[in-house]
Amino acid sequence: MKKAKESPAPAPAPAPAPAPTQGPLKIRIGGKEREFDIENPVLPDWIEDNKLTAGGYPYDKKMKSEEYDETLEQLQIELVKAQAWLQASGKRVMALFEGRDAAGKGGTIFVLRQYMNPRTARNVALTKPTPTEIGQWYYQRYVAHFPTSGEFVTFDRSWYNRGGVEPVMGFCTPEQHAKFLDETPHFERMICNEGIHFFKFWLNIGRETQLERFHDRRWSPLKNWKFSPIDVAGINKWDDYTKARDLMVERTHKEFAPWIVVRANDKRRARLAVIRRILSSLPYDGRDLEIVGKEDKKIIGEGPSFLEK
Repeated sequence: MKKAKESPAPAPAPAPAPAPTQGPLKIRIGGKEREFDIENPVLPDWIEDNKLTAGGYPYDKKMKSEEYDETLEQLQIELVKAQAWLQASGKRVMALFEGRDAAGKGGTIFVLRQYMNPRTARNVALTKPTPTEIGQWYYQRYVAHFPTSGEFVTFDRSWYNRGGVEPVMGFCTPEQHAKFLDETPHFERMICNEGIHFFKFWLNIGRETQLERFHDRRWSPLKNWKFSPIDVAGINKWDDYTKARDLMVERTHKEFAPWIVVRANDKRRARLAVIRRILSSLPYDGRDLEIVGKEDKKIIGEGPSFLEK
């Protein structure tokens, strides 16, 4: 007896698009009031024309893809050598990546770790704290993910949530924020005293750059999962985030744990700058300084003074 033919399985439903916003937003940029509607698939000209040069970015063209790909591959070879040195020596590396929403943290971490052995190169991207974690010492859930001997650990956002997102969005009290700013330098001194190679990167982008990336996320079927209600809520809180960032950098930028500021409107240049800083700071076996190259001082610097340029 013949079996009845099975009907083909239905095609999977497409991922739902983000919920619509409250309509066009009024945004003041450079002394002019602009209108931005994330639900309009057409990007406004005033964003398109300024998405790279926003915020005084020093280049008006992206790095050419051929130059980027070739340079990135050479630097990634150096990263593999650096990881072999970590495993042989037992040294530890920890790098925090902070910045506004859509600053390029995830993409930078991806190319940094792309060819490393994932067994000893981990990325940490924590969700919101559980009720148990809320009752713990604030830094406790982050410490649980610190590197052990031979490990390279990146944090896609970190304890610095309490320096920016939490106070701006009302997720912590003013007292908790003030305590965080007081205690964090002491906490990070212990990290450095422990012998961990410690990096704090702030990826800095212009406002039109952020809006263009939000718009791209909203209308990309591959990336719309990245677009969240927090992004929408934060669009008109640019100045609040700026004030929180400036205070955070001022209070927590220390010689032993400096803030490394990277102008990240061009993702390609930013990624190379981050990798170069890490490689030039690690005394790994076989390091080729000619390949590592010199830093582009136009887009990478340290502390509050570089943020103000």
